Amino acid sequence: METLTAIASRRSIRKFKPDPVSRDLLNKILETATLAPSGKNKQPWRFYVVDETKRAEMIQKMQQGMDKTKEAGIGTGSAKYTIKVMAQAPVTVFIFNPTGAHPMSERDSYGYFSDVVDIQSIGAAIQNMLLAAVEFGLGSLWICDVFFGYDELCDWLGAEGQMIAAVSLGYPDQSPEARQRDAVDDVTVYVE
Repeated sequence: METLTAIASRRSIRKFKPDPVSRDLLNKILETATLAPSGKNKQPWRFYVVDETKRAEMIQKMQQGMDKTKEAGIGTGSAKYTIKVMAQAPVTVFIFNPTGAHPMSERDSYGYFSDVVDIQSIGAAIQNMLLAAVEFGLGSLWICDVFFGYDELCDWLGAEGQMIAAVSLGYPDQSPEARQRDAVDDVTVYVE
């Protein structure tokens, strides 16, 4: 598949078939993630893969975090729908910056800017994953709602560093239309 075709045909998938994703295919997708550019070639990504054997535990931890958030009087927005997607997706990959700080921790300006550079690098790795999924006939959903279960998921995964996002993967059970995008002229300023 051509790169521009993959970019244009990528969609956020929220309904997956129950068919498992082979480890071989998953490794190919993760390998594309490791090919992303990164600031100072730090390659600041670690992947924690959860498949159907641990999916129920993952959902339980996410739900515990959401319940704690609600008890604190904080809204969780669309996270309840995200949990439903994660509960049916054959695979969810959590992406961490192993040297990043907890999002609520204080840091000096160097630490802050270092985290920003690493997050940009990880964003490129995630985009590579999403495009590779299209190439291999899989659907994907880039998930940031995992922050509602941040501490619970980090503890459960035994992960160190900063959780950046998660990506659910599987064979799509829907074909959503492309969503409206802003026109290039509306989001671009040529400095002349």
